[in-house]
Amino acid sequence: MKIASFNINGIKARAEALPAWLDEANPDVVLLQEIKSIDENFPRELFEDRGYNVETHGQKSFNGVAILSKLPLEDVTRGLPGDDEDEQARWIEATVVGKTAIRVCGLYLPNGNPAPGPKYDYKLAWMERLRERAKELLSLEEPALMAGDYNIIPQDQDAARPEAWREDALGLPASRAAFRRILNLGFTDALRARSQADELYTFWDYQAGAWQRNDGIRIDHFLLTPQCADLLQDCQTDKHVRALDKPSDHVPIWIEIDA
Repeated sequence: MKIASFNINGIKARAEALPAWLDEANPDVVLLQEIKSIDENFPRELFEDRGYNVETHGQKSFNGVAILSKLPLEDVTRGLPGDDEDEQARWIEATVVGKTAIRVCGLYLPNGNPAPGPKYDYKLAWMERLRERAKELLSLEEPALMAGDYNIIPQDQDAARPEAWREDALGLPASRAAFRRILNLGFTDALRARSQADELYTFWDYQAGAWQRNDGIRIDHFLLTPQCADLLQDCQTDKHVRALDKPSDHVPIWIEIDA
């Protein structure tokens, strides 16, 4: 089973490029972030015509997450536990029914800038709720994953210019520590499990020629429970997508699992 995650930075802006990538990459499951669309306006037909079941958790103009799956989906839930009073659409999860059932959780973690400030407080509080859900997933002792745009640079190796992110919410020590607290519960960072190479970036800013200078960062991650990590066969990024016309500032990251 091939599962991809992609922050598309607006479904309308990517209405042509996204289907083209799907046809090329042919993932079984896709977790999308920043669809920036309410559920009723999401262009379901683009994906249903390609054999995907579509589940969305949308929000007008901002945020929004979705799951596309060629396999059946069961027990779809929207919103991170504790989100009862949180209007930001940042979490969706479902069980993908393949050879092995996989619980997939798609997330768009808050950016948190400017830091310090209310937005950064919200980011850290959201990560604490994420950690609680992560503990619940682990307690089930079943294959599960949490994937998406974490807006966290885990370590200096994950940035072309780490010094540029020292005061940014993506690279602050408290942000990295919150990410490690989740990872250290027992999750596997899929890309780092496959490679310790430098320059494994998933995001290049639109400004200042970041793409042309390869001034990237790694902020999109797959975290796998031990039972899911046992099934891991590969994890890579589709870096070439960033060079296409009207690209997202992120690129897809995907895993192959024996499921």
